[in-house]
Amino acid sequence: MTIDTVAQEYPKHDPHESLQVPSSSSSEHPQTLRDSVEIAMRNYFAHLEGQEVANVYQMVLSEVEAPMLEAVMRFSRDNQTKASQVLGLNRGTLRKKLKQYGLL
Repeated sequence: MTIDTVAQEYPKHDPHESLQVPSSSSSEHPQTLRDSVEIAMRNYFAHLEGQEVANVYQMVLSEVEAPMLEAVMRFSRDNQTKASQVLGLNRGTLRKKLKQYGLL
């Protein structure tokens, strides 16, 4: 993979726009992260088959937060100060979350 390939697959992102998720088909428009979450939640609820459900917020948060932290730590080359700035979190809060998910 070359730098040009990466630039084509991952165009420069405006930090104030919704995150784009590459689509599986080149003819489709990329989905936003928001769209992907909505689709995943609809799918989750559609397959409950009458089971009671609780704590969905915590379930979704833990499913999204851990990989997000991993990606930001890779991006920052494990520099917690930079990662906390990227995330908009206090460094102590970042450390707490990294420990919570076994990433520290």
